[in-house]
Amino acid sequence: MTAKLQLVDIKKKLRGRQVLDGVDLDVAPGQSLVVIGGSGQGKSVTLKCALGLMKPDAGQVLVDGAEVTRMPREIRGRVMKKFGMLFQGGALFDSLTVWENIAFRLIYADKVGRKEARDRALATMRKVRLAPEFADVRPIELSGGMQKRAGLARAIIAKPDILFFDEPTTGLDPITADAINDLIVEMVKEIGCAAVSITHDMASARKIADEIAMLHGGKIVWRGPAAQIDNSGNAMVDQFIAGRADGPIQAVV
Repeated sequence: MTAKLQLVDIKKKLRGRQVLDGVDLDVAPGQSLVVIGGSGQGKSVTLKCALGLMKPDAGQVLVDGAEVTRMPREIRGRVMKKFGMLFQGGALFDSLTVWENIAFRLIYADKVGRKEARDRALATMRKVRLAPEFADVRPIELSGGMQKRAGLARAIIAKPDILFFDEPTTGLDPITADAINDLIVEMVKEIGCAAVSITHDMASARKIADEIAMLHGGKIVWRGPAAQIDNSGNAMVDQFIAGRADGPIQAVV
């Protein structure tokens, strides 16, 4: 089976520092891959390279087997329509209502009429268990958990082939975080898409991942089934999941 998304030997230097030094990742349709790692190890840069928000210095990004980093802009734009994204901070537009945020892509990229877009937004709100009475309020009136639900609804409304999650539980209390994790698992299964998440929240990683990969020093140092994370045989993985300062990974203070 062709990988839905594949990163091959991705390298990226920022401000003179080699952030990514040969990252190899792939994710198949219907699979959820979670990338873990400490702060400053390149998780966000990996995600930006995959999304096309940042161009790697070397290496390839392939979507359905097609290399996209050197595609003409108009063709690459069509490929990027296969993506859905849940941003870390929600990234909702304060000037728009909740339903307009959720339907943003439908209205402004896919040119769907506002009535149809609103109907689809309301249906998607129900899927993520966000009450339709919040459709016409501004995002600032929502709690953090509700904003995450709105962000998830926006990410899935167009039924993307590949979903990206950037620290999906950051800033949430443990109960709300667990509810968001449940929704992510449910939505990925319902859509049948490939999913790539980055997080340092091990409770979230264990729940949403089929496989977990650890990024350190610009490279993937371990990858395996989520069920094997506690028996990885890798000292860096063991230190990270235990949250120990003592070990091969040096804390940045």
